[in-house]
This record gives sequence, C-alpha cells and structure tokens, in this order.
Amino acid sequence: MGHAATAAGPALDIHQAPRDTGDRLAYGMVKALRFVADTFFAKRYGHRAIVLETVAAVPGMVGGMLVHLRCLRRMEGDRGWIRELLDEAENERMHLMTFIEVARPNLLERLVVLLTQGAFFNAFFLLYLLSPKTAHRLVGYFEEEAVVSYTHYLAEIDAGRQADVPAPQIARDYWKLPADATLRDVVLAVRADEAGHRDRNHQFADELAGAAPAALGRDLAA
Repeated sequence: MGHAATAAGPALDIHQAPRDTGDRLAYGMVKALRFVADTFFAKRYGHRAIVLETVAAVPGMVGGMLVHLRCLRRMEGDRGWIRELLDEAENERMHLMTFIEVARPNLLERLVVLLTQGAFFNAFFLLYLLSPKTAHRLVGYFEEEAVVSYTHYLAEIDAGRQADVPAPQIARDYWKLPADATLRDVVLAVRADEAGHRDRNHQFADELAGAAPAALGRDLAA
C-alpha cells in the first residue's frame, strides 16, 4: 500500500485492505468498536474523543515497552521504533488533555474511560505478544476510523451544529497555533496527527509481515 501525502499533510482517504486472517481480525475488531462508539456517543464528538484518545494512547506505550524489553534481551538496536512509539503515545495523550478542556467528562464517562482503558491495555498487551503485526494493523485501522470521526467533527463545526469555541491554551502551546485559533484548528491538527499514526502503523505492520508471525510472537515472548 502506498502512503500518499499532500503538501497539507497526510492524505485522508487511505484504507489498507485486509490481506490475511490477522488483518481481517483487526479490521473486524475496529469496526465493532466503531459501532459501540457510534451507539454510545452519537454526535457528541468532544466526549467521544476523550474516551477514544484514552484508548489510542495505549498502543504506543505497550509497543514501545515490549520492543524495549526485546532489544534488551537480544542486545540489539531498535531501528528507532521505541522513540517513535513512545512519541505516538505522548501525542495521543496530548489529544486527550486538549479535549478534556473542550468537553468536560461527567462521572459516567470517567467510569467508561477507566473500564475501557483497563480492558484495552490488557487485550492489546496480549495481542502484541502473540502477533505484533496484527497489533500494528489494528492501530492502523483504529486510526483510519479516527480520521473519519474527526472529519465528521469538522463537518459538524462547519455546519454550526458544534460551537467553534476558542482553542484551549494547551492546544495552542502544543501545536503552536495562533492566539485566535479555534476548535476547528485543533480538530484539523489532531486529524493530521491521526493520519500520520495510521500510515506509520500500517508501515510497521507491513515491515513485520516479512517475518513469520509465529516466530515474531515467540521472539517477543522470549
């Protein structure tokens, strides 16, 4: 798959077609999660972002940790993966911190965050041990859906159905936005980040597909 980009940032309409059973499993899981999010949050995109960014910040940390431990055991380099994965986790955390300022989560949503993150961390940890390629493909598909969600969020803002409030200070500082930046500018920046994570995780999965999945699983578990 090509990872095209425009001068304004990564292309938005990229989809990695599933190639094998692992890819199809990852795609099905993401679509199921999308259905749950659509059912629970509908068009409350700020609140949806809080829960989803809590989940999105998990894979980079888990992947970075497991690659770090593997490199220590094998006494080898990481090809830059550790820093990139941890940077991804930090970027997703900043998305969360931004949207907390936009849509204050209520008690129920905080409980959903707690339960969702706990379940997803353990599930993703096991998946990465068993099949790193499938884990990265899952993140790639997750980010594809994130791009779609933020595109819908922008459409709601442009149609006047979501208030285009001033950008929080934390967002202006992080993305170096102008003083008069609004929520629309923030969503554009976040969407560009998610498109970059989508492309990179699909690339990680493509690189890992060059090795036998069973051997990779044994390597990470060793």
